Amino acid sequence: MRFIDEYRDAQRIGPYVEAIRRVVSRPWSIMEVCGGQTHAIVRFGLDELLPPEISLLHGPGCPVCVTPVELIDRALEIASRREVTFCSFGDMLRVPGSSDDLFAVKSRGGDVRVVYSPLDALALAERLPDREVVFFAVGFETTAPANAMAVFEARRRGIRNFSLLVSHVLVPPAMEVILRSPDRRVDGFLAAGHVCTVMGVDAYRPLAAEHRVPIVVTGFEPMDILQGILMCVRQLEEGRAEVENQYARSVREAGNEAAQRMIGEVFEVVPRTWRGIGPIARSGLGLRAPYADHDAERRWAPSGDPEPRRLNTCKSGLVLQGILKPPDCPAFGVRCTPETPLGATMVSAEGACAAYYRYRRADPPCGSR
Repeated sequence: MRFIDEYRDAQRIGPYVEAIRRVVSRPWSIMEVCGGQTHAIVRFGLDELLPPEISLLHGPGCPVCVTPVELIDRALEIASRREVTFCSFGDMLRVPGSSDDLFAVKSRGGDVRVVYSPLDALALAERLPDREVVFFAVGFETTAPANAMAVFEARRRGIRNFSLLVSHVLVPPAMEVILRSPDRRVDGFLAAGHVCTVMGVDAYRPLAAEHRVPIVVTGFEPMDILQGILMCVRQLEEGRAEVENQYARSVREAGNEAAQRMIGEVFEVVPRTWRGIGPIARSGLGLRAPYADHDAERRWAPSGDPEPRRLNTCKSGLVLQGILKPPDCPAFGVRCTPETPLGATMVSAEGACAAYYRYRRADPPCGSR
Protein backbone atom coordinates (compact mmCIF):
# COMPACT_ATOMS: atom_id res chain seq x y z
CA MET A 1 0.00 0.00 0.00
CA ARG A 2 1.17 3.53 -0.79
CA PHE A 3 -1.37 5.96 0.66
CA ILE A 4 -2.45 6.69 4.21
CA ASP A 5 -6.14 6.31 3.38
CA GLU A 6 -5.50 2.67 2.56
CA TYR A 7 -4.41 2.05 6.16
CA ARG A 8 -7.73 3.56 7.33
CA ASP A 9 -10.02 1.80 4.87
CA ALA A 10 -12.85 -0.02 6.69
CA GLN A 11 -12.93 -2.68 3.97
CA ARG A 12 -9.27 -3.47 4.62
CA ILE A 13 -9.30 -3.37 8.41
CA GLY A 14 -12.52 -5.37 8.82
CA PRO A 15 -10.83 -8.75 8.23
CA TYR A 16 -8.37 -8.06 11.07
CA VAL A 17 -11.24 -7.41 13.48
CA GLU A 18 -12.89 -10.66 12.43
CA ALA A 19 -9.61 -12.55 12.77
CA ILE A 20 -9.20 -11.27 16.34
CA ARG A 21 -12.76 -12.42 17.14
CA ARG A 22 -11.99 -15.89 15.82
CA VAL A 23 -8.69 -16.26 17.67
CA VAL A 24 -9.53 -14.90 21.15
CA SER A 25 -10.88 -17.36 23.70
CA ARG A 26 -10.40 -15.57 27.03
CA PRO A 27 -9.83 -12.04 28.41
CA TRP A 28 -6.54 -10.31 27.60
CA SER A 29 -5.26 -6.82 28.40
CA ILE A 30 -2.90 -5.21 25.90
CA MET A 31 -1.08 -1.92 26.50
CA GLU A 32 0.11 0.44 23.79
CA VAL A 33 3.15 2.53 24.73
CA CYS A 34 2.78 5.35 22.24
CA GLY A 35 0.59 8.44 22.42
CA GLY A 36 0.15 8.40 18.65
CA GLN A 37 -1.30 4.91 18.89
CA THR A 38 -3.55 5.99 21.77
CA HIS A 39 -4.98 8.84 19.71
CA ALA A 40 -5.57 6.54 16.72
CA ILE A 41 -7.35 4.01 18.94
CA VAL A 42 -9.64 6.64 20.45
CA ARG A 43 -10.15 8.68 17.28
CA PHE A 44 -11.10 5.74 15.08
CA GLY A 45 -12.90 3.79 17.82
CA LEU A 46 -10.68 0.74 17.41
CA ASP A 47 -11.28 -0.41 20.99
CA GLU A 48 -15.03 -0.37 20.28
CA LEU A 49 -14.55 -2.70 17.31
CA LEU A 50 -12.80 -5.37 19.36
CA PRO A 51 -14.48 -8.32 21.07
CA PRO A 52 -15.23 -7.76 24.79
CA GLU A 53 -12.43 -10.13 25.79
CA ILE A 54 -9.81 -7.59 24.63
CA SER A 55 -9.06 -4.61 26.87
CA LEU A 56 -6.72 -1.89 25.63
CA LEU A 57 -4.67 -0.06 28.27
CA HIS A 58 -2.97 3.27 27.62
CA GLY A 59 0.60 3.36 28.91
CA PRO A 60 3.24 6.07 29.45
CA GLY A 61 3.58 6.68 25.73
CA CYS A 62 3.83 10.47 25.79
CA PRO A 63 7.22 11.99 26.71
CA VAL A 64 5.64 15.39 27.34
CA CYS A 65 3.23 13.78 29.79
CA VAL A 66 5.92 12.02 31.82
CA THR A 67 8.19 15.08 32.18
CA PRO A 68 8.17 15.65 35.96
CA VAL A 69 6.89 18.78 37.66
CA GLU A 70 10.38 19.43 39.04
CA LEU A 71 11.87 19.72 35.57
CA ILE A 72 9.02 21.92 34.34
CA ASP A 73 9.78 24.20 37.30
CA ARG A 74 13.46 24.28 36.27
CA ALA A 75 12.38 25.19 32.73
CA LEU A 76 10.25 28.04 34.10
CA GLU A 77 13.12 29.32 36.23
CA ILE A 78 15.61 29.26 33.36
CA ALA A 79 13.14 30.75 30.87
CA SER A 80 12.48 33.65 33.27
CA ARG A 81 16.11 34.79 33.17
CA ARG A 82 16.61 38.04 31.29
CA GLU A 83 19.61 36.78 29.35
CA VAL A 84 17.88 33.58 28.14
CA THR A 85 15.98 32.83 24.94
CA PHE A 86 14.11 29.63 25.77
CA CYS A 87 13.12 27.43 22.82
CA SER A 88 10.70 24.52 22.86
CA PHE A 89 8.29 22.51 20.80
CA GLY A 90 4.81 23.97 21.12
CA ASP A 91 3.25 21.19 23.19
CA MET A 92 5.51 21.96 26.18
CA LEU A 93 4.29 25.54 26.62
CA ARG A 94 1.02 24.56 28.32
CA VAL A 95 2.39 21.80 30.56
CA PRO A 96 1.76 22.91 34.15
CA GLY A 97 4.55 23.18 36.68
CA SER A 98 3.93 23.82 40.36
CA SER A 99 2.17 27.11 39.70
CA ASP A 100 2.83 28.26 36.13
CA ASP A 101 3.58 27.21 32.58
CA LEU A 102 5.87 28.56 29.86
CA PHE A 103 3.04 30.62 28.36
CA ALA A 104 2.78 32.47 31.68
CA VAL A 105 6.53 33.18 31.59
CA LYS A 106 6.15 34.49 28.03
CA SER A 107 3.22 36.70 29.06
CA ARG A 108 5.44 38.29 31.73
CA GLY A 109 8.04 39.23 29.12
CA GLY A 110 10.18 36.09 29.00
CA ASP A 111 11.76 35.35 25.64
CA VAL A 112 10.04 31.99 25.03
CA ARG A 113 9.88 30.78 21.43
CA VAL A 114 8.37 27.81 19.61
CA VAL A 115 10.74 26.07 17.21
CA TYR A 116 10.32 23.03 14.99
CA SER A 117 13.78 21.51 15.44
CA PRO A 118 16.70 21.80 17.87
CA LEU A 119 18.72 22.89 14.86
CA ASP A 120 16.42 25.92 14.60
CA ALA A 121 17.42 26.80 18.16
CA LEU A 122 21.09 26.30 17.31
CA ALA A 123 20.76 28.64 14.33
CA LEU A 124 19.14 31.19 16.62
CA ALA A 125 22.08 30.96 19.02
CA GLU A 126 24.46 31.58 16.13
CA ARG A 127 22.48 34.68 15.07
CA LEU A 128 22.18 36.02 18.65
CA PRO A 129 25.63 35.64 20.20
CA ASP A 130 24.71 37.97 23.09
CA ARG A 131 21.80 35.74 24.18
CA GLU A 132 21.84 32.39 25.97
CA VAL A 133 19.69 30.07 23.86
CA VAL A 134 18.26 27.03 25.67
CA PHE A 135 16.37 24.23 23.94
CA PHE A 136 14.00 22.05 25.98
CA ALA A 137 15.07 18.58 24.81
CA VAL A 138 12.08 16.38 25.60
CA GLY A 139 11.33 13.02 24.04
CA PHE A 140 11.82 9.29 23.81
CA GLU A 141 14.62 7.74 21.80
CA THR A 142 12.91 9.07 18.68
CA THR A 143 13.97 12.70 19.12
CA ALA A 144 17.35 11.98 20.71
CA PRO A 145 19.37 11.85 17.46
CA ALA A 146 18.38 15.38 16.38
CA ASN A 147 19.03 16.78 19.85
CA ALA A 148 22.39 15.01 19.96
CA MET A 149 23.27 16.42 16.54
CA ALA A 150 22.47 19.97 17.70
CA VAL A 151 24.84 19.70 20.68
CA PHE A 152 27.49 17.96 18.59
CA GLU A 153 27.37 20.78 16.05
CA ALA A 154 27.41 23.47 18.75
CA ARG A 155 30.60 22.02 20.20
CA ARG A 156 32.19 21.46 16.79
CA ARG A 157 31.43 25.01 15.64
CA GLY A 158 32.27 26.66 18.96
CA ILE A 159 28.75 28.03 19.60
CA ARG A 160 29.05 28.46 23.34
CA ASN A 161 25.74 30.22 24.00
CA PHE A 162 23.64 27.13 23.17
CA SER A 163 22.52 24.56 25.72
CA LEU A 164 19.93 21.84 26.29
CA LEU A 165 17.59 21.30 29.21
CA VAL A 166 17.43 17.53 28.84
CA SER A 167 14.37 15.43 29.65
CA HIS A 168 14.97 12.35 27.50
CA VAL A 169 13.40 9.11 28.70
CA LEU A 170 13.80 5.53 27.50
CA VAL A 171 10.81 3.26 26.91
CA PRO A 172 11.95 -0.27 27.92
CA PRO A 173 12.75 0.59 31.58
CA ALA A 174 9.26 2.07 32.02
CA MET A 175 7.72 -1.07 30.57
CA GLU A 176 9.69 -3.14 33.07
CA VAL A 177 8.40 -1.04 35.98
CA ILE A 178 4.84 -1.67 34.79
CA LEU A 179 5.53 -5.41 34.50
CA ARG A 180 6.96 -5.56 38.03
CA SER A 181 4.10 -3.62 39.58
CA PRO A 182 1.86 -5.51 42.04
CA ASP A 183 -1.05 -3.82 40.22
CA ARG A 184 0.05 -5.22 36.86
CA ARG A 185 -2.83 -5.75 34.45
CA VAL A 186 -0.79 -6.06 31.24
CA ASP A 187 -0.71 -9.34 29.30
CA GLY A 188 0.96 -7.98 26.16
CA PHE A 189 2.45 -4.80 24.68
CA LEU A 190 2.24 -2.87 21.46
CA ALA A 191 5.66 -1.21 21.26
CA ALA A 192 6.16 2.18 19.61
CA GLY A 193 7.26 1.79 16.01
CA HIS A 194 9.08 5.12 15.79
CA VAL A 195 11.23 4.31 18.84
CA CYS A 196 12.21 0.97 17.31
CA THR A 197 12.95 2.63 13.97
CA VAL A 198 15.81 4.35 15.78
CA MET A 199 16.84 1.78 18.40
CA GLY A 200 15.86 -1.57 16.88
CA VAL A 201 14.19 -4.34 18.88
CA ASP A 202 16.94 -5.99 20.94
CA ALA A 203 16.12 -4.10 24.16
CA TYR A 204 12.66 -5.70 24.23
CA ARG A 205 13.80 -9.31 24.05
CA PRO A 206 14.89 -9.62 27.72
CA LEU A 207 11.56 -8.12 28.84
CA ALA A 208 9.57 -10.60 26.77
CA ALA A 209 11.62 -13.55 27.98
CA GLU A 210 11.80 -12.66 31.69
CA HIS A 211 8.19 -11.59 32.12
CA ARG A 212 6.63 -13.98 29.62
CA VAL A 213 4.91 -11.15 27.79
CA PRO A 214 4.45 -10.75 24.03
CA ILE A 215 5.74 -7.46 22.59
CA VAL A 216 4.67 -6.48 19.07
CA VAL A 217 6.37 -3.47 17.46
CA THR A 218 3.47 -1.64 15.84
CA GLY A 219 2.76 1.35 13.58
CA PHE A 220 0.25 4.13 14.08
CA GLU A 221 -2.61 3.69 11.62
CA PRO A 222 -5.78 1.65 12.27
CA MET A 223 -4.62 -1.27 10.15
CA ASP A 224 -1.22 -1.29 11.88
CA ILE A 225 -2.76 -1.32 15.33
CA LEU A 226 -5.35 -4.00 14.60
CA GLN A 227 -2.73 -6.19 12.96
CA GLY A 228 -0.46 -5.66 15.99
CA ILE A 229 -3.31 -6.64 18.33
CA LEU A 230 -3.97 -9.77 16.26
CA MET A 231 -0.30 -10.76 16.41
CA CYS A 232 -0.25 -10.17 20.18
CA VAL A 233 -3.46 -12.14 20.80
CA ARG A 234 -2.19 -15.06 18.73
CA GLN A 235 0.93 -15.21 20.89
CA LEU A 236 -1.11 -15.06 24.09
CA GLU A 237 -3.50 -17.78 22.95
CA GLU A 238 -0.59 -20.01 21.89
CA GLY A 239 1.38 -19.42 25.10
CA ARG A 240 4.23 -17.64 23.32
CA ALA A 241 6.12 -14.56 24.56
CA GLU A 242 8.21 -13.17 21.71
CA VAL A 243 9.14 -9.87 20.10
CA GLU A 244 7.48 -9.51 16.70
CA ASN A 245 7.66 -6.66 14.20
CA GLN A 246 4.40 -5.55 12.59
CA TYR A 247 5.96 -2.25 11.41
CA ALA A 248 8.44 -3.85 9.03
CA ARG A 249 8.03 -1.07 6.46
CA SER A 250 9.97 1.20 8.84
CA VAL A 251 11.64 -0.89 11.57
CA ARG A 252 14.75 -2.93 10.94
CA GLU A 253 16.07 -5.44 13.46
CA ALA A 254 19.15 -3.36 14.29
CA GLY A 255 17.42 0.02 13.98
CA ASN A 256 19.22 3.08 12.64
CA GLU A 257 22.84 2.49 13.57
CA ALA A 258 24.03 5.96 12.48
CA ALA A 259 21.45 7.56 14.77
CA GLN A 260 22.47 5.25 17.61
CA ARG A 261 26.13 6.26 17.19
CA MET A 262 25.19 9.94 17.41
CA ILE A 263 23.15 9.32 20.57
CA GLY A 264 26.05 7.36 22.10
CA GLU A 265 28.53 10.11 21.24
CA VAL A 266 26.59 12.86 23.03
CA PHE A 267 24.40 11.15 25.65
CA GLU A 268 24.81 8.60 28.42
CA VAL A 269 22.18 6.59 30.27
CA VAL A 270 21.08 8.18 33.56
CA PRO A 271 18.28 7.79 36.12
CA ARG A 272 15.11 9.75 35.40
CA THR A 273 11.96 10.61 37.31
CA TRP A 274 8.76 9.97 35.38
CA ARG A 275 5.73 12.10 36.13
CA GLY A 276 3.05 9.89 37.64
CA ILE A 277 5.40 6.92 38.03
CA GLY A 278 8.44 8.13 39.98
CA PRO A 279 12.19 7.50 39.72
CA ILE A 280 13.30 4.76 37.34
CA ALA A 281 16.94 3.67 37.23
CA ARG A 282 18.73 3.90 33.88
CA SER A 283 15.59 5.21 32.19
CA GLY A 284 16.85 8.44 30.65
CA LEU A 285 19.60 10.19 28.76
CA GLY A 286 21.89 12.96 29.97
CA LEU A 287 24.77 14.79 28.33
CA ARG A 288 28.17 13.11 28.57
CA ALA A 289 31.05 14.93 30.25
CA PRO A 290 32.63 16.29 27.01
CA TYR A 291 29.36 18.13 26.32
CA ALA A 292 28.70 19.34 29.87
CA ASP A 293 29.23 22.97 28.86
CA HIS A 294 26.00 22.68 26.88
CA ASP A 295 23.95 21.38 29.81
CA ALA A 296 21.47 24.06 30.91
CA GLU A 297 20.96 22.47 34.34
CA ARG A 298 24.69 22.67 35.05
CA ARG A 299 24.97 26.14 33.55
CA TRP A 300 22.32 27.56 35.90
CA ALA A 301 22.22 26.02 39.34
CA PRO A 302 18.69 26.15 40.80
CA SER A 303 18.00 29.11 43.06
CA GLY A 304 16.31 26.81 45.56
CA ASP A 305 14.82 23.39 45.94
CA PRO A 306 11.13 23.97 46.72
CA GLU A 307 8.82 20.99 47.02
CA PRO A 308 6.67 20.95 43.89
CA ARG A 309 2.96 21.37 44.42
CA ARG A 310 1.02 18.15 43.95
CA LEU A 311 -2.53 18.03 42.65
CA ASN A 312 -4.40 15.22 44.38
CA THR A 313 -7.41 15.72 42.11
CA CYS A 314 -5.37 14.91 38.99
CA LYS A 315 -5.12 11.17 38.34
CA SER A 316 -2.86 11.37 35.30
CA GLY A 317 -0.25 9.20 37.01
CA LEU A 318 -2.74 6.32 37.17
CA VAL A 319 -3.72 6.98 33.55
CA LEU A 320 -0.07 6.77 32.50
CA GLN A 321 0.25 3.37 34.19
CA GLY A 322 -2.86 2.00 32.51
CA ILE A 323 -4.68 1.68 35.85
CA LEU A 324 -7.38 4.26 35.00
CA LYS A 325 -8.96 5.47 31.78
CA PRO A 326 -9.21 9.29 31.51
CA PRO A 327 -13.00 9.46 32.10
CA ASP A 328 -12.46 7.65 35.43
CA CYS A 329 -10.68 10.74 36.80
CA PRO A 330 -13.20 12.96 38.66
CA ALA A 331 -11.57 16.11 37.29
CA PHE A 332 -11.73 15.00 33.65
CA GLY A 333 -13.72 17.43 31.52
CA VAL A 334 -14.85 19.36 34.59
CA ARG A 335 -11.90 20.99 36.35
CA CYS A 336 -9.41 19.60 33.84
CA THR A 337 -9.84 20.68 30.20
CA PRO A 338 -7.39 21.69 27.46
CA GLU A 339 -8.03 25.32 28.44
CA THR A 340 -7.47 24.64 32.17
CA PRO A 341 -5.31 21.51 32.32
CA LEU A 342 -4.40 19.97 35.66
CA GLY A 343 -2.04 17.42 34.17
CA ALA A 344 0.22 16.98 31.17
CA THR A 345 -1.94 14.18 29.74
CA MET A 346 -4.58 16.83 28.96
CA VAL A 347 -2.05 19.24 27.42
CA SER A 348 0.04 17.18 25.06
CA ALA A 349 -1.07 16.37 21.54
CA GLU A 350 -0.24 12.75 22.42
CA GLY A 351 -1.83 12.68 25.89
CA ALA A 352 -4.55 10.11 26.60
CA CYS A 353 -6.76 12.63 28.41
CA ALA A 354 -6.57 15.02 25.46
CA ALA A 355 -7.58 12.18 23.12
CA TYR A 356 -10.63 11.25 25.20
CA TYR A 357 -11.60 14.89 25.63
CA ARG A 358 -11.50 15.50 21.91
CA TYR A 359 -13.05 12.29 20.61
CA ARG A 360 -15.05 10.68 23.42
CA ARG A 361 -17.01 13.42 25.15
CA ALA A 362 -20.78 13.40 24.80
CA ASP A 363 -20.58 16.85 23.16
CA PRO A 364 -17.33 16.90 21.15
CA PRO A 365 -16.37 20.24 19.61
CA CYS A 366 -17.63 20.89 16.11
CA GLY A 367 -15.37 19.36 13.48
CA SER A 368 -13.38 17.24 15.94
CA ARG A 369 -14.46 14.04 14.24
